[in-house]
Amino acid sequence: MVEAGVKTALALRLERVPDCELKAGEPLAPLISVRVGGAAEVLVRPRSGDALVEVLKLARDEGAPLSILGGGANTLVGDGGVPGVTVKLPGDLFPELIDVGPEGGLITLGAGAAIVKLVNVMRSQGLVGAEFLAGIPGTLGGAVAMNAGTKNGEAFRVIEAVEVATPDGVGWLTKAQVPHAYRHSELPAGGVVTRVRFRLPRGDVAASKVAMDADLGYRKRTQPLSQPNFGSVFTNPPGDHAGRLIELVGLKGHTLGRAQISTLHANWIVNLGGATARDVLGLITLMQTRVKEATGVDMKPEVKRVGVFLP
Repeated sequence: MVEAGVKTALALRLERVPDCELKAGEPLAPLISVRVGGAAEVLVRPRSGDALVEVLKLARDEGAPLSILGGGANTLVGDGGVPGVTVKLPGDLFPELIDVGPEGGLITLGAGAAIVKLVNVMRSQGLVGAEFLAGIPGTLGGAVAMNAGTKNGEAFRVIEAVEVATPDGVGWLTKAQVPHAYRHSELPAGGVVTRVRFRLPRGDVAASKVAMDADLGYRKRTQPLSQPNFGSVFTNPPGDHAGRLIELVGLKGHTLGRAQISTLHANWIVNLGGATARDVLGLITLMQTRVKEATGVDMKPEVKRVGVFLP
């Protein structure tokens, strides 16, 4: 179990990497949108691409576990904390690059930037096409890793290329070089997304704003956005909706400890205040078991589990 505030031998070795902000035993719950979980053995915020490569190289050479923390919007951290190296990219690590022509343009942003930054830059440049990302929390790197999206589209629909850092250096991959599917992408082993390039067309910006406002309004009415959560718990089974199945088996509003299956949307779990990762994971397991028993459907979690989960 990782102890908050304890500086381990790994932390001492990482202190030798220049151009990094390092915190040993750093509590992660404040950085996770559902607000549960333990501490990171070492939380590292690199201040340059070269520093990130050095951190990845040291983690590989030391055989230390490596975790990437984006905006914490689709992450469940175990109560026992996260051993090894946890990397969080600053939102301003890389400058934005914009190349817009008569037909459309390319927008290149750092992976640590919030998804909403893409939407804001898109609007400011008279571009359209990424409206479906407007209400999704988290970072652009997380959007790549999870191929984030809604019923109206997914991230790789507008991605042109992805820059990835590994212990051996940094390089760009085209969209075709990154296998991706529904809520999933396959990045190089040990790789960290550093920048993302989007291709967007010109279009009716006013109509784009109307569509985004309508989508955000719908989300506010149907999702518990005012409570700590990590978004959808499960991916939707083919031809069905996870929320419908969970509600079908009578679990909407069910509470375990201080975690609750939302009364607003059954495919969301909220922290009522003081929940633990054990509470949340218990609800996830219950949802899977009940739905499987009643319908035969295997529910596949969308949320990423990181660290040590206590019994």
